[in-house]
Amino acid sequence: MYGGKHVAEGDTIFVFASENEGGQGLIARGVVTSARPIAKKPGIARQTPRVSLSIRRTALARRALGRRELRHLTDWNDGAPGTELNFKFYRQATNKIVGLSDEATSFLASFFSTA
Repeated sequence: MYGGKHVAEGDTIFVFASENEGGQGLIARGVVTSARPIAKKPGIARQTPRVSLSIRRTALARRALGRRELRHLTDWNDGAPGTELNFKFYRQATNKIVGLSDEATSFLASFFSTA
């Protein structure tokens, strides 16, 4: 969904713990060490592409970023990075991998210490 099926080894990834399953939102940044597609099940017409990932964590989030912080960002056409995240992660409450714009990536990077 939203370009996530194109994730590849070496990509930087931001990990969110699903708030629908008791998580807290943004928790870590990492690098994909392996990405492989999972085969579709036969006999099912519409299936979301699935990918199996291994990730090496490179940093822990230093500030909270989840549904509560993004909820007010609902002008889907404003071009703001927080709105992009709200739209992609929370408009449809399912676990997913998404591709992000450079602006959203920079925004997320600000939630990690530079040291």
